[in-house]
Amino acid sequence: MKLGLALSVQHRPEDSQGARFAEHVEQVRLAKAVGFSSVWASQHYLSEPFTYFQPLPTLGRMAAEAEGMALGTGVMLLPLHQPVDFAEQLATLDVICGGRLIVGVGLGYRDAENAALGLNPRERVGRFVEALQLVERLWGGEPVSHQGRHFTLRDVRISMPPAQRPRPPIWLAANTDPGVLRAARLGDAWLMNPHTTGAALRRQLALFHDTRRAEGRPAAREVPLIRECCVGPTLDAALAEGRPHLEAKYGAYRSWEQDKALPADDQWSARFDELARDRFLLGDPARVREEIARYREQLGITTLIVRVQWPGMAQAAVLRSIRLLGEQVLPAL
Repeated sequence: MKLGLALSVQHRPEDSQGARFAEHVEQVRLAKAVGFSSVWASQHYLSEPFTYFQPLPTLGRMAAEAEGMALGTGVMLLPLHQPVDFAEQLATLDVICGGRLIVGVGLGYRDAENAALGLNPRERVGRFVEALQLVERLWGGEPVSHQGRHFTLRDVRISMPPAQRPRPPIWLAANTDPGVLRAARLGDAWLMNPHTTGAALRRQLALFHDTRRAEGRPAAREVPLIRECCVGPTLDAALAEGRPHLEAKYGAYRSWEQDKALPADDQWSARFDELARDRFLLGDPARVREEIARYREQLGITTLIVRVQWPGMAQAAVLRSIRLLGEQVLPAL
């Protein structure tokens, strides 16, 4: 099983943003040294109460530190982008990283982001599907003409195709069952999010696999999972370090109504111990190894992407988690 590092690109606005970004560079250097296979950056706009480093410039900078590692957008909100621009930007990043880009895309759930960009949030599914199909065609390198509901192209050829042929892998993030069905039909993999319990994920993963079979699509080669993770010398130390920052992070998620975008058989508790159960990887290396082994057995995951930092968390604690994961958890995987 491969291990990926999801950079926590959200930070407190009162922090020095330059210092926070320099910490990300240090995190990637350590992750590479201890055996991580990939680096990921996600996307949101209007991320109050936090700042947010956007994924493409972030990953472009990290490519210089992550030679030999895959870069992943985990995830970009495709309905908010024009397909020609998206195809060109991601093709460029694939060339920069030597053909090791994984394109993670999602539908998004925040009406405020759509409204700020002049888009109708009720059209996000249609924009997502149409844009995804156009990006794949544009990456083929041939001229594309298209007259659709949301986009019109006339004999358009992008200036540079991606390094990977025929294209980079596309992983679709999804929370709800309709999103999982879309991932099965349109993506190379379903990128399972950090917000849902293992029990709900097992049911949805069966839906994903069944749908691919019914559609005559091959079995997904990758089964990726994102998880919040804090590893310490003891369980108590990991909880003390991670809990206040995770509580603040998920408080912000509630204000964004992320909790309303969960599958029907899952919900977030106001109590941290109940919220964390079967969602977060918190503990000493032995406990974290056991939890990961359980996810691997129950879900068949091939790539685990861990987020080990949240706004306000000290760099020393972040580096400790990365080091313990690489040195004491990864060898057992």
